[in-house]
Amino acid sequence: MDLEDILKSGESDSVEFKRTFGKEVIISLAAFANTDGGKVVVGVDNSGNPIGISIGSETEQRYLNEIKVATYPQIMPHLTPCEIDHKTVLLFEINEYPVKPVSYKNRYYKRVKNSNHLLALDEIIDLRQKSLNVSYDAYPLEENPASLDSLLMTRFMETAGATGRVNLQDDLFTNLIKLRLIQSGKPTLAAMLLFGNHGYAIHAGRFKTLDTIIDDFYTKAPLSNALEEVMVFIKKHINLSFQFDGSLQRKERWQYPLEAIRELLLNAVVHRDYRNASDIVIKIFDERIIITSPGRLFGQLTIADLKRDDYSSSIRNKLLAEAFYLTGDIEKYGTGFIRIRQWLKTYPEIQYDIRESGDAFIAELFHQATDDLKTDLIDLKTDLKRMKGLSETQAEIISAILENEFITQQQLSERIGITPRNIRNNMDTLKSKGLLKRVGSQRGGRWKLILPQKGFSRMEEQ
Repeated sequence: MDLEDILKSGESDSVEFKRTFGKEVIISLAAFANTDGGKVVVGVDNSGNPIGISIGSETEQRYLNEIKVATYPQIMPHLTPCEIDHKTVLLFEINEYPVKPVSYKNRYYKRVKNSNHLLALDEIIDLRQKSLNVSYDAYPLEENPASLDSLLMTRFMETAGATGRVNLQDDLFTNLIKLRLIQSGKPTLAAMLLFGNHGYAIHAGRFKTLDTIIDDFYTKAPLSNALEEVMVFIKKHINLSFQFDGSLQRKERWQYPLEAIRELLLNAVVHRDYRNASDIVIKIFDERIIITSPGRLFGQLTIADLKRDDYSSSIRNKLLAEAFYLTGDIEKYGTGFIRIRQWLKTYPEIQYDIRESGDAFIAELFHQATDDLKTDLIDLKTDLKRMKGLSETQAEIISAILENEFITQQQLSERIGITPRNIRNNMDTLKSKGLLKRVGSQRGGRWKLILPQKGFSRMEEQ
C-alpha cells in the first residue's frame, strides 16, 4: 500500500496520523510494536490531508534517537521522507516486536482500533510470557513431588501412551521431567493441578430462578477427576430423552450435546487464569447453562477470532494444554470452538454464546426463545410502558436483560442503537423506579430485574 492509499484509508488499528513529531508518535510506535505493527504518518491532519513538516539534515536521525532513548526494549522504526502535494511528510513503520512488551518511559500501550490504550498489569505479564514462550503453569512450586497422587500419574501416563502422541519411558519420574511437569526437582503448577492438592475450585449449581438454588456441587479435585465429577452433576440436572429410528435400539438424546459441554469445561480449566483465585462457576437453569472461568482471552485472541473456523490458538497454560492433548481430551489445538459449532448443528434448538465480562470468560448454551416466550416479552414491554411509564428504550433494555443478565452497557448500546451515555441514563431511570439493580461488582456482576408480578412467572424463571 503506497502513501496515498494509506492516507485515503484513514486511521485504524495499524495507521496513525500526526501533525508534528512528539511523544504521541513514539507512544503509537510502541503500541504498534506490542500489537501487530503499524505506520505513523507525521505531517498530516487527522483526516490524512498533508500539511507538511520542516526537516533539516539532522532531523531524521534526531527523531530516531529520541525513539530509541524513550523505548525499552529499544525500537528502531523504518523512517521514509515522502513528498505529497509538494509537502514533506514522514512515514514511520514498525513491525510487531519479537520481545514484548515495549514500553514508552516505563509505560506500556497496545493498539485498539484507532487509539492507544494503557496495558493493565496482567496484560503486561501475559505479553511477556507469550514473548518468551513461557506459560504460567510451568513455574515450579515449593512442593515435594511425593505429594502428587501416584495412581493418577500412572493412569495419566497409560492413557497418554495409548494415544500414541508421545513416547514414554518405564520410569514415572523420568516421564514427568520429559513432559516438564517436574522442573529442577519441583512439581510445576500444571503437575499440582493434574495430580495434586492445588486449591482451585469448580463450583456448579442448579438454579430454579436467578436467586433460587436447588442443588450445588463443589470440588477442588485434580483436574481430570474434577471434570468427570462436574459432568456427572450436569447430567443429573439436564433432561434426557429417547428416540427411536426404526431399529430395535433406542437412542439417548440429552438436552444439550454432552461433547459440547465437556469441551467448554475443558476450555475453562485449561485456559483459565490461575493467578486469579476465583472459582470456575457453572450455573444450570431450566433452559440454559452458563460456564464462567476467571481470566479474559490470552494474548491477542478475540471473541471474533473464536467465532471463525480459521483462528489460531493462543495458550496461557501450555503444559496443561499439552497434557490434555496427550490424553486425547484435546483433539487439536485451536479446534475446540469449531467442534462445538459442529456438534450444535444436530441441536438446532440450542443457541451458543461466548463473551468476556470483567475479568472473566463466559460461555453459554441456551434454548431459543419459544413463540410463547417472545409473545410474553412483547406483552411485558407493553405492560411496563403502561404501568411504569417507561420509554421504548427502557422497555428494550429490560427485554435485553431478560435474555442476558450479564449484558454490558456497551452491548446494550450496540443492540439498541444509542450511545453508552444514553444507556446509562436510561438504566439510572430504571433503578430509580425500583425495576433494576446491580448484583456483584461493576466488572464481574450481573443485572437483576424486579418485575411486577402479573402473569410473567414462567418467563422470570427462564
